[in-house]
Amino acid sequence: MDELLIVSTGGTIDKVYFDDKSDYQVGEPQIGNILRELGVVFRFTVIPALRKDSLHINDDDRAMLRTLIAAQPHRHVLITHGTDSMVETAKVLADLDDKTIVLTGALNPARFRGSDAEFNVGCAVGAVQSLPPGVYIAMNGRVWDPRKVRKNVAANRFEAIG
Repeated sequence: MDELLIVSTGGTIDKVYFDDKSDYQVGEPQIGNILRELGVVFRFTVIPALRKDSLHINDDDRAMLRTLIAAQPHRHVLITHGTDSMVETAKVLADLDDKTIVLTGALNPARFRGSDAEFNVGCAVGAVQSLPPGVYIAMNGRVWDPRKVRKNVAANRFEAIG
């Protein structure tokens, strides 16, 4: 891997505590801080494409992400994304067959103690370096085909379908 392109879209991984009413806002991308704290030895570039909860990402946003990623020379792409619509975004990117693209996120904000963010990012970094070109989702310690996974909202985890 020459250099990892990271595209951040917001989501829970980037949420920050906002006020005493338990309100959260999508903050600055956390992925760069996570990777620096972990001491990675590869080069990476972070493009903050969106700062949205994934429930608010729409078809226009997905088309913009697809165009943005297609225009980049990088073959390895990691996308931080909210978990609620991660699968839909992955499907829009599926025909970018000259790149290995892995989407990941967190079920708890990265700034929170005990967040799954670092684990998911680590899994995604390993996946993006070792998988053949295609689009994947790395969550809950597994790498998923976006056509065969869904988020189980009640159980707060990803699971196989079909």
